[in-house]
Amino acid sequence: MPNKEAKKLSYEKALEELESIIEAMEDGSIPLAELVAQFENGSKLLKLCQLKLKEAELKIKKLDIDNETKSTFETN
Repeated sequence: MPNKEAKKLSYEKALEELESIIEAMEDGSIPLAELVAQFENGSKLLKLCQLKLKEAELKIKKLDIDNETKSTFETN
């Protein structure tokens, strides 16, 4: 999966694809060559999920800081 294509995926879709890859790997029916390719794809999806979670966390922190600042100004 190319990086540009992967970055367009939503968190939920990337997680769904990652879970599908994990299930196929655990099933044991994938030939070794395909298994390596699936592992590589899964690694990219995992990084994408981690990135999207980090971005969401930063947005939440920013909102908390903004709300805290507004509360401070409103009480003065």
